[in-house]
Amino acid sequence: MGKGIFFTGQPILSQLLCFIPRSMVQRIAHELKSDRYVKHFGAYEHLVTMLYAVLNRCTSLREVVTGMQASCGRLQHLGLSCTPRRSTLADANGRRDAAFFERLYHGLYQLHYGGLPDSLPKKGILERLFIIDSTTITLFSDVLQGAGCYGNKGCKKGGVKAHVCARALHDAAAFVVLSEAARHDTLILDKMALPTGSIVVFDKGYRNYKQLLEWSRQDVTWVTRLSKGTVYEVAEEKELSDAARSAGVLSDQNIILGNPATEKKTPLQRARLITYYDAEKDRTFEFITNNRRMAPLTICGIYRQRWQIELLFKRIKQAFQLHFFMGDSENAIYVQLWCTLIADLLLKIVKDRLKKVGVQWSMANITSLVRLHLTTYIDLFAFLRQPEKALLGYEDHYHKEQLLLFAT
Repeated sequence: MGKGIFFTGQPILSQLLCFIPRSMVQRIAHELKSDRYVKHFGAYEHLVTMLYAVLNRCTSLREVVTGMQASCGRLQHLGLSCTPRRSTLADANGRRDAAFFERLYHGLYQLHYGGLPDSLPKKGILERLFIIDSTTITLFSDVLQGAGCYGNKGCKKGGVKAHVCARALHDAAAFVVLSEAARHDTLILDKMALPTGSIVVFDKGYRNYKQLLEWSRQDVTWVTRLSKGTVYEVAEEKELSDAARSAGVLSDQNIILGNPATEKKTPLQRARLITYYDAEKDRTFEFITNNRRMAPLTICGIYRQRWQIELLFKRIKQAFQLHFFMGDSENAIYVQLWCTLIADLLLKIVKDRLKKVGVQWSMANITSLVRLHLTTYIDLFAFLRQPEKALLGYEDHYHKEQLLLFAT
């Protein structure tokens, strides 16, 4: 049998793990004491196993363990000495605190994308823009309290809600909070520390007058839609240019936002109300913001960027398996979700590095390629840059005669 030269020394999963510094994993595990009372299956081994499960779209513990056993000869390059047992993996998902994976995700984002700076005063709109939204993942049982009403049988499935703050420039989640689906969106706004000079856009479900006032004091521009029943008073009617009117802007008003009857509980604040007509959708939108300098069409364009985070949610839900969970406890579900976010971040790093050298690949194609060749020894970046050229150095392991039934 001929010797193949199509060998880089590391499988694709090992190349993805190179983006995760071993020192960061050890530091976080030491700070959170994630490896206390652990003899063999430590935090790093747990992380590698769950990334293998997530990237392979595994649906059960048996599928994960047997899949790794089939690739036991390649585990050494993944930093594993042996395959875990199903009971070991199940116990780790239930006992190791999901805060370890949460800290690791935010640490990796800060390492590769710079995290959240203190201020963004001189950047452009896209560089300063943050998008806040949430998405719900339905669970198999009422492990976490779900949203909505109970069904005809008096029961309902649980759900997990991911509250995400994403930077429009990176198309990746910069800050994530996981909670039960029944938790209201506004309850997590105070956990998102936005830098001074940034712009944040969110849906009207995040309306919280106290938080809006706090952002205004921090020199943070916010843009959202006007909710039904919002109490306000028009203070000034601003004059519109002919270009703004022809583009669909109906009015531009300075308003006093809030109810005077509850001023002691929720102080009044100055805001701006822009009414815009979308001819394509034949709908009228009302946007409110605390920025009184930007053009009305600029405010409308900023809110249009909010749909970018919906594409992020769609990408994650389509690329990864989020219908089956390898554990029925709250901690096990959170562990799998955080590992899913880490896997998406690793693939996003690959896509962005290819983009820097002028190579365009969609996230769907990269995800499929990685899933099919997760333990294959192939240089991932060389193949994605020039697939045809990368295959020129490949030598068949078998002679051509072996492909025939009867050699002549």
